[in-house]
Amino acid sequence: MRIYAVGGAVRDELLGLPVKDRDFVVVGATPKEMLERGFRPVGKDFPVFLHPDTQEEYALARTERKTAPGYRGFVFHTAPEVTLEQDLARRDLTINAIARAEDGTLSDPFGGLADLRARVFRHVSAAFQEDPVRILRLARFAARFTDFTLAPETLALMRRMVAAGEVDALVPERVWQEVARGLMEARPSRMLAVLRECGALARLMPELDALWGVPQPPPHHPEIDTGAHMMLVLDYAAERGFALPLRFAALMHDLGKGLTPPERWPSHHGHEGAGVPLIERLCQRLKVPNECRELAVMTAREHGNIGRALSLRANTIVTLFERCDAFRKPQRFEQMLLATECDSRGRGGPADGFRDKPFPQAAHLLAALAAARAVNAGEVAQRHAAQPARIPEAVHAARVHAVRALVPAAVEEQAAPS
Repeated sequence: MRIYAVGGAVRDELLGLPVKDRDFVVVGATPKEMLERGFRPVGKDFPVFLHPDTQEEYALARTERKTAPGYRGFVFHTAPEVTLEQDLARRDLTINAIARAEDGTLSDPFGGLADLRARVFRHVSAAFQEDPVRILRLARFAARFTDFTLAPETLALMRRMVAAGEVDALVPERVWQEVARGLMEARPSRMLAVLRECGALARLMPELDALWGVPQPPPHHPEIDTGAHMMLVLDYAAERGFALPLRFAALMHDLGKGLTPPERWPSHHGHEGAGVPLIERLCQRLKVPNECRELAVMTAREHGNIGRALSLRANTIVTLFERCDAFRKPQRFEQMLLATECDSRGRGGPADGFRDKPFPQAAHLLAALAAARAVNAGEVAQRHAAQPARIPEAVHAARVHAVRALVPAAVEEQAAPS
């Protein structure tokens, strides 16, 4: 029995990165021998065991054979005679196919060390094309390892996989799992770039893929392209360390611009509301969690109003709070403000000044929300107990009165309807 550390743990150690989880492959052993040594079996499709002390995973060396489309159609074979090289040959990328023996010796049969030095993602063998999840994983790695490039032959292979319909066989839960993990990496825009370059984005999220090539007004968007803007917004949210729901809202906020007829470019009047059904459809298809969906829908629908917050009258502001359920869920409302701030900052380049431009709308609305929430709705209701149908209107009016003190007189006097 010979034990080797494999996969991401070896890769990250060689890159000088912290290691979270360690995986091991066992060569020359049988399930019976593993059980006799106190290992606990956990694998469903092939023998994987937990170490009796560390609880780390140890898998018997195996080979695999594809038997059906998608990522579930595999038959695995484990036996004491399966070699380390045979086991490593089934892995996705050369940088993940390096093994470390217990004495520290490295086994690198597929050139992973050279690709680590060159910062290149390269597939181990043609077996890469048998598992479409590997396209998602590689895209996620691109978002994590931001100085790596994609080998041309690997990109060509991924394009052939997409053309063959392999990506279409992915189940929604797995797509969302990988996309969500990629959104939480250092530069999530690189995940989208890889998925788009190989054609997978158009198959998995066509609503998002439609944003590239759609122009925006240059004075407000020096980057012009809507897809480029979305990537800037997403990366800014990642730089701020925001949680997944907020990053997903950044990803989805301008989806409606993909529906604007070319004859109306670069204007996108009404894109906020137009994006809502697109987000709902995408979230339903990929089974996106409600927390992410709700914030994304609200951000898409309201980010235009948030941008105009300093010119909104008190009645309009309170109506905005009611529409967003801000009195019951103030934290979600604040998350929407942060997502909209990302939208404001994610434009152009460093010389264009948007990144450091003040965003007073957030403080203004939060102060207004605090004032409106300070209204004692119970007392207002008691005053109108004889006419219960008037209570909602009275509470609304009291909140408007509280907010009006924060709104400039010139704004309140404007003739535009609220």
